[in-house]
Amino acid sequence: MVQCQEQGQSGFSTPEVSGRVARMEQLWQEFFSDPSQWWDNRFTKKNPKYPDFRHKSTLEGLWVHGWLNPSWVKAKMATMALGHTQSSPGLRSRSFHKDDKVNKLCQEGRLKEALHMVKLMLQQTTKAPFGAYVCLLKGCARGKALAEGKQVHALIVQSELDSNIFLANNLVDMYSKCGSLSDAHKVFSTMPQRNVFSWTAIISAYADSGQGVEAINLFQRMQETGIAPDKVAFVVVLKVCAGIKALEQGKRLHSDIIKRGFEGDVVIGSTLVDMYAKCGCLEDARELFNSMSERNVISWNVMITGYAQNGFCKEALALYEQMQQEGVQPENVTFVVLLKACAGIAALEQGKQLHSHIIKRGCESDVIVQSTLVDMYAKCGCLEDARELFNNMTERDVVSWNVMIAGYAQNGLGKEALAMYEQMQQEGVQPNKVTFVFLLKACASIAALEQGKQLHSHIIKRGFESDVIVQSTLVDMYAKCGCTKDARELFNNMTERDVVSWNVMIAGYAQNGLVKEALTLYEQMQQEGVQPDSVTYICVLSACSHSGLVDEGRHLFDSMCKIHAVTPTMEHCACIVDLLCRAGRLADAEDFINELPFQPDSVVWRTLLGAAKNYGNVEVGRRAFDCVVKLEPESASAYVLLSNIYAAAGRMDEVAKIRKDMEDIGVRKVPGCSWIEFDNPVHAFVVGDASHPESKEI
Repeated sequence: MVQCQEQGQSGFSTPEVSGRVARMEQLWQEFFSDPSQWWDNRFTKKNPKYPDFRHKSTLEGLWVHGWLNPSWVKAKMATMALGHTQSSPGLRSRSFHKDDKVNKLCQEGRLKEALHMVKLMLQQTTKAPFGAYVCLLKGCARGKALAEGKQVHALIVQSELDSNIFLANNLVDMYSKCGSLSDAHKVFSTMPQRNVFSWTAIISAYADSGQGVEAINLFQRMQETGIAPDKVAFVVVLKVCAGIKALEQGKRLHSDIIKRGFEGDVVIGSTLVDMYAKCGCLEDARELFNSMSERNVISWNVMITGYAQNGFCKEALALYEQMQQEGVQPENVTFVVLLKACAGIAALEQGKQLHSHIIKRGCESDVIVQSTLVDMYAKCGCLEDARELFNNMTERDVVSWNVMIAGYAQNGLGKEALAMYEQMQQEGVQPNKVTFVFLLKACASIAALEQGKQLHSHIIKRGFESDVIVQSTLVDMYAKCGCTKDARELFNNMTERDVVSWNVMIAGYAQNGLVKEALTLYEQMQQEGVQPDSVTYICVLSACSHSGLVDEGRHLFDSMCKIHAVTPTMEHCACIVDLLCRAGRLADAEDFINELPFQPDSVVWRTLLGAAKNYGNVEVGRRAFDCVVKLEPESASAYVLLSNIYAAAGRMDEVAKIRKDMEDIGVRKVPGCSWIEFDNPVHAFVVGDASHPESKEI
């Protein structure tokens, strides 16, 4: 979910806000069920910031006019005559003082000291420090301190409080946050009584452990036992449905929410929108969003994020405009999502406008916002602006460095990406797996084998060599640098191989002209139970194309569609066109293009145009040229190819006419460029350039 700032409060994430709202509702329910367990401070407090009620054991506070209160509290307060529920001031002072010390230590992360203090308290009195146990459990959950949490559990059992439902709920939560699902389930299963909070705690535990299906099953079991879900339980399970894209369960939950009258709650409404968006149902999400009686910044963020994450970046930006028109103030997360949307479609002007809004809102100092701005400018090709922003950042973490390195790598500036890594090391910033992935891609793009080998050594030293993504990128780097034997050795030694790993190795063989090896590996892939995907077929079709294996290529294309149910894309069709063109079957290629179920792009027609030039076919060349310039009026390569076709046919009048047309519309051919690694540095050359001092040797 997204982060937010709510009604002038400091920044909270959506789960945190939802959690605090849920906890407040739980506390008010406990209060109204037994007010005698609370101190009433309304008539004695001197500071309005002090709570109106404080729990005698847990020391948690309640404010009658608190902004996190559920809507029903005021009505309940009005119908309930509450007297003074304070206990003896002396007893309160002593108990509060001890528990407050424990709480302070826990807040500071000094759990061992807090635990020692509780043990001393138990030695000095027979009364169990109930509030101290709660503070300790919450502290252990925050710090993921499982060992200390188990000691607290033992003390609770020793104090004979293990049957207390409130402490048991906190134990389940603590074990869940510490990553011990088995202990959380054990506590839950031995509880003599369970309420909705108990069930919500164990459901959250399974959800946090990535066991979404079991979390949904537990939610259903809770209802079967006769316990009705509250708002918090619905929010938790809706998030589970969003995470595992369980749309049908999400729809059933939506129906239950309407039946229970919770649909007007802004937190539930926002979570429903998020669920539909994450399940790909953007129309349902937008319809629900439009129907919400109350929408806060979280609601807008969720809908904007839904559009952006599903590739509808223009819609995300349009929704931001509507958000402004309705007077809802954006926050850091809003800007981060929108900047990513701009980066996704290279919308530089909108990105610059957002940058201006960020400065006006005073959000430019946030390190995440700054890093996303750098990423946006880099993905829009404005690397100078990206670097200037990066250099001016007051704080740069590894994410910031990764963004800048990725910007250089993705724009073909591998040398600059590697130089950035050197600077990163000099400044003492430790690289992570993502850093190495982008650096290896940079090496692959410029065939910088020696730097790639050095990075391989660094990866081993850092202990990242077992990561499947890093391994696959290493295989790709070695293959693109021409070292297919090294690439295959790495591939064979991988402990885990996903479809990406297989694709990388197949592509490596294909790109190095080892077609037989590529097709053999394609067969082996299926024998080992890995299903080929869209990328796999691009690799093998490309291999067939470069080797003139027409029948094999057509057979693979048919099996892709009919056996493996992979929908052909423009790239697959371009491979078939290239395959037919290389074999001189221009008529078949043109027929294939004309029979495509979608509009062919300029790349496909340019392939046919290039083949027409190679085989001197003027008629096919002219038709292909017309289609290319219709899609790309300023395509210099199309004019050059057609000119060459006419020149080869001796039609010099047509050549002169094409050259005049190019001058009239301002089209000029850009000279080609290549690079080579020589004595470690990477050298770049433009066609016809002999100025490099090592040009003769190279």
